[in-house]
Amino acid sequence: MWLFSAVVVFAATPPNIIFIFADDWGYGDVGVHGSSFCKTPNLDRMAKEGVDFANFTVNSPVCTPSRVAVMTGQFPARHSIHQHFQGIKAHIKRGMPDWLDSEAPMLPRMLKQAGYTTGHFGKWHLGSVKDSPTEDAYGYDRFATFNGSGKNEISKGGLSSVDHAERFIKDAAGPDGKGQPFFVNLWLHEVHTPHLPVERYMEKFKNLDEAERVYAAVIAEGDEAVGRIMTLLKELKIDDNTLVVFSTDNGPEKSTEDKGHKGQGMGKFYSVGETGGLKGEKRSLFSGGIRVPFVVRWPGVVPKGKVDKVSVVTAVDLLPTFLDAAGVSLPDGYTPDGESALAAFKGEGFKRSKPIFWEWRGGDNQAFTWPSLAIRDGKWKLLFNQETKKMELYDLENDWAEVTNVAVENPEIVQTLKRRLMKWKNSLPTEPSPKGLSRQRNK
Repeated sequence: MWLFSAVVVFAATPPNIIFIFADDWGYGDVGVHGSSFCKTPNLDRMAKEGVDFANFTVNSPVCTPSRVAVMTGQFPARHSIHQHFQGIKAHIKRGMPDWLDSEAPMLPRMLKQAGYTTGHFGKWHLGSVKDSPTEDAYGYDRFATFNGSGKNEISKGGLSSVDHAERFIKDAAGPDGKGQPFFVNLWLHEVHTPHLPVERYMEKFKNLDEAERVYAAVIAEGDEAVGRIMTLLKELKIDDNTLVVFSTDNGPEKSTEDKGHKGQGMGKFYSVGETGGLKGEKRSLFSGGIRVPFVVRWPGVVPKGKVDKVSVVTAVDLLPTFLDAAGVSLPDGYTPDGESALAAFKGEGFKRSKPIFWEWRGGDNQAFTWPSLAIRDGKWKLLFNQETKKMELYDLENDWAEVTNVAVENPEIVQTLKRRLMKWKNSLPTEPSPKGLSRQRNK
C-alpha cells in the first residue's frame, strides 16, 4: 500500500476539491460548446465563472479505465485495465484483474492522509464481482455508490448521488463553514444507458423529436446536479475556497435502434450525443471518443470566462494537480504519468513535458474504432493498430477535429512517435496484479 507522510506547503487554507464526473457526454453536449438541442445553464454559468478547456482528454474511450486514470494518476494499462469491468470470464479474456487493486496509488487516500475528509458518491465501476473490496478500502471516509461493491448501494436515477454528496459537504463544512477540508468524487449516471428521464424535463423538451427529447432531459438532470452543488457552496459560504471540476469519462455512445434496455429504462436509440464535430465517439481513440468537456472553477484563483484552447491537459494530470492545489507533495516512490496542470487552471499557461499514451483493446476495425494505440507529443498525435499496422498522423494545432491524415508527408515524425509508442507498450505488465483477482477464478 502506498503510504507517505504528507508534506503540506500551501500557505493558505487548503481548498475543498469537488470532481464531478458525468458519463458518456460528448464535447458538443454542452450549451457553450454549441449543442444543437441540449440546454446546460448551470454548466454554462460555471464556464463563465471559470476556465473552459478545449484540449482536455481522458485516458480511455470507455468507463472503467478512464476512471482508473483519475484515481491513480497513471495510465490504466499500467494496471492491466483495458476495458470496463464486467465479469470474470470477460476479464480473463481481456487480460484484466477483477477490480482495481486497492493498494495501488490512490488520490483519495493521498488527500486523506494529508488531512482531508473524503467521499465518493455515484458511479463506481472499479470492481464488479462479489468479493471485490468495498469503496472505503480506496481511501474514502464515506461513500454511496451504484455499479460498486454493493455496500451503501444507491439507485442510478433521481440524483440520489447528489443528495448524498450534499449531506457530506454540509457535514464536512460544519455550521460555520470552517470545518475540515474535503474531497468529493461525484460521479453521475447521466447520460449512460439506461436513460431514466424525469417528467419535468421531458415536459420542458416536448417540442424535440423522441430521441433528442429523452437525451436532452437526461443532460438537463446532470446539469441540475452541477447547479445544486454550486448553490450549496454559496449557501455554506465556502464557495471561494472550493475547487470544482466538471468532466465526463468518454465521448458519446453511438445511437442504435435499441429502444429498450435489459433493465429498467430506455436504450441506445436515445443516445444522440454530439461530439462538436470531432471524429469518432465512445470506444474510439479519435478525438470524439476521448476529448470531452472539462470546466474548472475556483473563485479568486481561476480566472473568469477564459476558454483555454492551448493547454494540453489529460486525466492522469488530475491527481498531481489536485495535490498541488492542496499543497501536498507526491508520495515517495510514486511516479505519476501525469503532471500538475495547476498553472493552466490559474490561467498562467501550461506546456506539458510528458507525452500522452493510450491503449484500447476493444476495437473491431470499423471506421473509428480501429486504433489500438495512440500517442500525443506536442502538436502531433499518432494512431496505430498493431495487427493491421495501419497508422494515421494528425497535427492537432492546425487540425483540431482530425480531418486530414498527414502521415505520408511526415515519415520521420511517424517513425519517431511509433518508436516511443512501442517502447511504452513494451513497458506495460503482461499479467494483472494478483491483488486484483477474485477467489472465484479458482472455482
